[in-house]
Amino acid sequence: MSMTGGFEMWVQDRTGGELSELNSYVQEILAQANADPRITGARTTLNTNVPQYALKVDKEKAQSMGVEVKDIYTTLQSSFGKGYINDFNLFGKTFHVNIQSDAQYRSTKDSYKDIYVNSKSGELIPISEFVEVTRVVNASIIQRFNMFNAAKVTGNPGLGFVSSDATTAIEEIAKKVLPQGYTIAWAGTSYQEKLLEEKGNTAPLYAAVFIFLILAALYESWSIPMAVILSIPFAIFGAALAVLLRGLESDVYFQVGLVTLVGLSAKNAILIVEFAMDKMRQGLSLFDATVEAAKLRFRPIVMTSLAFIVGTLPLALSSGAGAASRHIIGTTVVGGMVFATVIGVLFIPLFFYLVLVIKQKFSKKEQ
Repeated sequence: MSMTGGFEMWVQDRTGGELSELNSYVQEILAQANADPRITGARTTLNTNVPQYALKVDKEKAQSMGVEVKDIYTTLQSSFGKGYINDFNLFGKTFHVNIQSDAQYRSTKDSYKDIYVNSKSGELIPISEFVEVTRVVNASIIQRFNMFNAAKVTGNPGLGFVSSDATTAIEEIAKKVLPQGYTIAWAGTSYQEKLLEEKGNTAPLYAAVFIFLILAALYESWSIPMAVILSIPFAIFGAALAVLLRGLESDVYFQVGLVTLVGLSAKNAILIVEFAMDKMRQGLSLFDATVEAAKLRFRPIVMTSLAFIVGTLPLALSSGAGAASRHIIGTTVVGGMVFATVIGVLFIPLFFYLVLVIKQKFSKKEQ
């Protein structure tokens, strides 16, 4: 898709100005970017210092002499570039027919004086009568992005920084340098990273909503599933803290780990809530049923959680090819499960008790 580990940004000129003006802003961005420790190797594909010859056609003079302007451009294209004629088939193959002047007749800037164009009357007129050649310095290739004149700026993160740090830095610099009418746009993997920043963090939220709806259908209640959902933040906090302490990046692998944690932490809460509901059906009070469920289900929860933590610990400590992705997933799951087991399990009975107390109070008010 693009360069690995760096950023790919386009500076767009929405004013329709000269390329030299766009180049001045791009060079200022590069100067500040290369001085920033978060960025290294900042560069651009725009080069406006390429020597060229500019051919200007006098359209008024051509019309007065009965020469079509399009014929002048076609003649110049066919002589100095390449003119397409047609295709023909021979020996089972298709051949393209193109015309072009020999090298000796198109090697210098004065060669166009030997080129003639037909007028409407059939007279051959030197094309030098209508064309003025001047020496200029401009861009060899004009690039466009989103239909605007643009310059691509690429770079890599500095030592000790990641690609998100580099994109943030170049974005801050561009906002300071670019005036009104100039904008930036992302491409390649940088564009995908920006999409992930905006949409990727919602995956755990969707998982929690999905679990809530399933539990609401299971218990036929909108309040009881809240006791389960309230246990999820402990796991997410533990995962974020573990990733932060190890200096890892919050990327798509972190999101995968969070989705896994949502299900695992909800499983622990369901074990207590389900058992407490059964005890209440047997005639125990809310308080007694909650305490009994917390006592009896604590050991099974700890045992299953420890088995899962020990099973995923090799991911967090792995080495070799692809170890970076395994480190993030393993650290996310291990850190989240430790918090969900050590701290979250102690609060699940409290959440269940409070939710049921509030529900009972509202029920009494309605009655």
